[in-house]
Amino acid sequence: MTHTANGIGDKGRMQAVTGSPYFLVIVALYVTSLITANTAAVKILELGPWVSDAGIITFPIAYIVGDVLTEVYGYAAARRVIWLGFLCNAIAVGTFQLAGAMPAEATWDGGDAYSRIFGSTPRLLFASACAYLVGEFVNSFVLAKLKIATEGRWLWTRTIGSTMIGQVFDSSIFVMVAFAGTMSGSLLWDMIVTGWVLKTAYETLATPLTYLVVNKLKRVEGLDVYDRDTDFRPVTFGSSA
Repeated sequence: MTHTANGIGDKGRMQAVTGSPYFLVIVALYVTSLITANTAAVKILELGPWVSDAGIITFPIAYIVGDVLTEVYGYAAARRVIWLGFLCNAIAVGTFQLAGAMPAEATWDGGDAYSRIFGSTPRLLFASACAYLVGEFVNSFVLAKLKIATEGRWLWTRTIGSTMIGQVFDSSIFVMVAFAGTMSGSLLWDMIVTGWVLKTAYETLATPLTYLVVNKLKRVEGLDVYDRDTDFRPVTFGSSA
């Protein structure tokens, strides 16, 4: 069964999709990979000649899952999950900040370590939020448009292509907003290029798995959404969006 979507279709179909156990698993994977990536990102890794934050371990999973969401369920469903991920990450960040600000028991000696890991500055939090929202929406938009352009063929062109474009925005925005003025220009450039190359490579290597998951979901869900008449604004008001 193939659907051409205005958003993801009518309200009833959206409710049916969001109640799907497969959809719920995908959402859980997306949110988990996002929160763990943002938590691990405080550590800077040296990977041979490359430098990157440790969010590289799980953040590409969010992009892969985002591709699956858009490819199978459509841009409107992906948009809802992107905002859900943003909300869940905000709750996690708020919890870390509140816990750090609350008074500790007198014998607890982990304050410095806690602050070092969870006490991200407002600048880092702002950089992460901006990079995430722009990168994810660009990724989903490009994939949805490429699906129409290719008439649903050549899935690899849109999963890899959308990641390449989305990660340009994500990596550049995060590194420049978070670290400009605190590191040399060459190191900033290294971090941007490394993040872009490794995350794109991650997506490329995962292409066979993406094919398996997408084909399975399209079959069991009876969905293959084409966003020909979709409102692509990141924020919309109305039941069909």
